[in-house]
Amino acid sequence: MRKVSFLLALCVAFCAGATDFNILKYGARADTTRLSTVALQRAIDDCSKAGGGRVVVPAGGYRIGTIILKSDVHIFLENGATLYGSTDIKDYRPMKSDYVSLRTQHNTLQLIYADKVRNVTIEGLGTIDGQGGVFKKTTMEEAGILRPHLIRFIQSENILLRDITLRNSGCWMQHYLACNGVRIEDVTVFNRDNYNNDALDLDCCCDVVVKGMIADTDDDGLTLKSTADRPCENIRISDCIVSSHCNAVKMGTESNGGFRNISISSIVVKPSCNQEKKLYGLTRGISAISLEIVDGGVMENVNISNFTIEGTESPIFIRLGNRGRGYRFSSPDDDPTDFTHLVPVDTVGRINGIQLSNILVHGAGATGCSITGLPGHPVENIWLSNITIQQKGGITETELPKISERIKNEMEKDYPEATMWGCLPTKGFFVRHARNVQFHNVQILTEEADVRPDFLCDDVE
Repeated sequence: MRKVSFLLALCVAFCAGATDFNILKYGARADTTRLSTVALQRAIDDCSKAGGGRVVVPAGGYRIGTIILKSDVHIFLENGATLYGSTDIKDYRPMKSDYVSLRTQHNTLQLIYADKVRNVTIEGLGTIDGQGGVFKKTTMEEAGILRPHLIRFIQSENILLRDITLRNSGCWMQHYLACNGVRIEDVTVFNRDNYNNDALDLDCCCDVVVKGMIADTDDDGLTLKSTADRPCENIRISDCIVSSHCNAVKMGTESNGGFRNISISSIVVKPSCNQEKKLYGLTRGISAISLEIVDGGVMENVNISNFTIEGTESPIFIRLGNRGRGYRFSSPDDDPTDFTHLVPVDTVGRINGIQLSNILVHGAGATGCSITGLPGHPVENIWLSNITIQQKGGITETELPKISERIKNEMEKDYPEATMWGCLPTKGFFVRHARNVQFHNVQILTEEADVRPDFLCDDVE
């Protein structure tokens, strides 16, 4: 009897603590001609002060500017509820974190912002729509500075996003920077109305699980970055469907802290269902898998498996380069959109220990795949097994001299992209400056006759 009473008391205490804070009671209106920012922020603040609970967004459309999340807050969007980001840039509050990374040393803009919070959930069958297409790009480096991210968490712990739909950010859709313990489950992303429209950016994060995401994005899809001296590590991504005009799964380009202990599996890469909305990249997508170290840092212990890929130009791209871009600005007065002011990295990074297996590619372009390091800085210990690539082919003898001449350029400091050399001198894998690269049961097929070999190695042991 005592045990039953104790359990009942626990249940009552839990239910009492799980208070709902309905934004309508705080003055929010399902009316997109007026702002509900203040009402939503008050509900969040009261929820956090009360020790936690649910901030409920009922069905309807609500227009908001920047909101700041607090610890122990659970945002719940009911089915039919949509938070619309304001189309007036004045409704976005400039925020500055004390965490030093590439894009936090000056004020940044975002619709939903959190810094040093714990135990935050955003879930439900509702939608957050940034309406980001109205914010015009001025340079490729002002994402988050002059155009707002949709969601940004910094230095936060125990974060959960589940079931919601995210649409139309001004730049990156969701950016998690220096966070521990992030779970993203069954989230749908459509992000194709502006430049820098990544679907997901995990940056210097640790202990992350991403599962069941469906993403259609103009820029990179599932993206890992390291824009400070802390690595992205202990990350598991699985069971996702990705459409991207750029790189479906990507580590880089920013790589200052490196990448370690990464597992990515059971991914479908496919063309977008909405091809008329394309700002840049290739209609078929540039690459399915891009693994890049170009700004220092180490990539090690990476396992990529069970990919089904349709329609990407160069399916696999592994690149060790030496762009050498740091993440600290020379002076706090430097223009945050001018990366020429960054203190350079003086060491070349390293790639050591990558395994790719069980990959099926259909409808790839004629470019081919590449695994390349630099003279004196080889990529090391790369294992590829059970891979079938069906690509366009069609390269003739007359085209080979031009291809061979172009590939002589190491392009050491160039932006890394799978198409950076154009068509490669092989229809399968071009391997240069590498040690211990093993291929097991790898097959290359072409739709048209192609004179190039399946494999070509240069400075390889």
